[in-house]
Amino acid sequence: MREWLVKLERWMNNYKLKKKLLFLYVVCVLLPLIVTDSVVIYIALHTEEVKQQHMMENDVNAVQFSLSNSIESAASVAKAADTNEYIDDFLNEQYESPLSYFVAYYEAKNLLFNNNIGGDSSQLTIYADNETLTNGGEFSRLSSIKDEEWYQYMVQTGCNTCVYTYYDQSRSPVVEAKRKILFLRRMNYYGAGCEKVVKIELDYSALVRGLVKMNYESPIYICSDGKILCSNDGKSSSTGVDFLPFVYEDQVGYEKEMTVYGKTLQIYALKSKTNIVDSMLQNAPLILLLVLINAVFPLTFMVAINRSLTTRIQELGQAFESVDQDCLVPIAYVRGKDEIGALMQNYNRMVDRTNELIQTVYKERLKEQEMDIAKQHAELLALHSQINPHFLFNALESIRMHSIIKQEYETADMVSKLAVMTRQNVDWGEDLVEIRREMEFVEAYLGLQKYRFGDRLSYQLDVAEDCRELRLPKLTVVTFVENACVHGIESKTTPGWIFVRISRDEEELCIEVEDTGDGMDEQTVETLNEKLQNPSIEQLKDKSRVGMLNASLRIKMLTSGNYRISIESEQGVGTMIQLRLSLEALMNSTGI
Repeated sequence: MREWLVKLERWMNNYKLKKKLLFLYVVCVLLPLIVTDSVVIYIALHTEEVKQQHMMENDVNAVQFSLSNSIESAASVAKAADTNEYIDDFLNEQYESPLSYFVAYYEAKNLLFNNNIGGDSSQLTIYADNETLTNGGEFSRLSSIKDEEWYQYMVQTGCNTCVYTYYDQSRSPVVEAKRKILFLRRMNYYGAGCEKVVKIELDYSALVRGLVKMNYESPIYICSDGKILCSNDGKSSSTGVDFLPFVYEDQVGYEKEMTVYGKTLQIYALKSKTNIVDSMLQNAPLILLLVLINAVFPLTFMVAINRSLTTRIQELGQAFESVDQDCLVPIAYVRGKDEIGALMQNYNRMVDRTNELIQTVYKERLKEQEMDIAKQHAELLALHSQINPHFLFNALESIRMHSIIKQEYETADMVSKLAVMTRQNVDWGEDLVEIRREMEFVEAYLGLQKYRFGDRLSYQLDVAEDCRELRLPKLTVVTFVENACVHGIESKTTPGWIFVRISRDEEELCIEVEDTGDGMDEQTVETLNEKLQNPSIEQLKDKSRVGMLNASLRIKMLTSGNYRISIESEQGVGTMIQLRLSLEALMNSTGI
């Protein structure tokens, strides 16, 4: 535990006081508040969800019970008609005339109602395969409905008792409901006589009204084969259109399946739109007040403490930044009697004593700095005088070899490129040059070398737009390009490439010069890396790789050593030199 606390303390030491106080508020106030409120809201939501689930389950069970009663009531009526011997005889009788039929019909009809057969709102019709019957009322000939969809279903399935739903496509009568929910039964209780079928059409509108009047809190849907038979939503139960498909699967909160007389029905209860969010909105003023008490007020107090501490500490920190100046700057307004106020007073006393000491040693240090600057300027002039003939010799040598080997009069173009190089090479009034001008010199040099090597040399220059106005020591890049030509391409008989890439990489300027020449062995690369990373005036006396050492030394002086240089090479493959300069040091030195 102690080790963990030590690590936490070290980690906190890396952050400013303002962030520490903010972290304290978040961890000790805001986070516990969020966790506590989240638990309370979760419990409330879970309780509401369980309550809603029980409610939906009760609603579905109630609908199932009501629907079962309606169907069973129809089944009881059909069974009573089937087991009535008088009605069976009436349907089997062959009548001599319509008059004799109607006499028997009224007696059978009275018998139906006297025995509570067909007395409810459902419509009962009995069909018999007896052509002496007259169609009308509760009895009809079977031949009149043999093409009906429901009768064909009974014939094809061979069922004796079933529930059947369909949409009646006929146009007559117009006022009659087109959605049909039927209970069907073959009348074969006595076995003898003609074929007889009893059809009871449940009152569809009454079923819908029953669902609506029950005032279920959840939307209820009774479905079969993916279609809505009826519901309490007021939209899906219009009798004048076909059954609509059920498209609310993602909203189903509870469902139950029931099978009655061969018909499988699904009863769905959808999730109610009312939830705890509505309750929270209703109590929004109280919730807002609690948020103010638990979160905003502590935050306001924390901000006040933060300003009391951090503002004075920032002033003290800004005062300490003056140590890089010629004299320290005292704090103008010291306030507070706490530890920070005492620290500010002690700082002002230290400033007074330190400024006295600075004035004593300032003049001696100034003389030493002037001597160092003069020495560096002399070394820079020596480097300038050394590098001038080096490039001029190589340029003239290229012109000479072209004139001897080719014997062509393209000297004008070569002299033009040489002029660019000469102007850049001779004018040492300013040691620094923009990268775009340096690259003009590089392109002129490579173009001149192209005459020398012909198809053996190809090159590609790529400079990022945000680097073109940065300034470097003159002839820095071309020095490494010249090294790639002389030590890379010249010693290789096959064609080769030189690539120059300049870009920004975060806080550094990245310069890459790559060639596909002969390369170098590991020992040479290691030695050269050491020299270029730590160049000095003494190394130039060796006369080996003087151009690259010269450029590295000038970059070291310009950036005060804030640079890195590395060489990667493989024999037979090529060499890449990568130079990385600190942008901050470069801009400070060049005045950008």
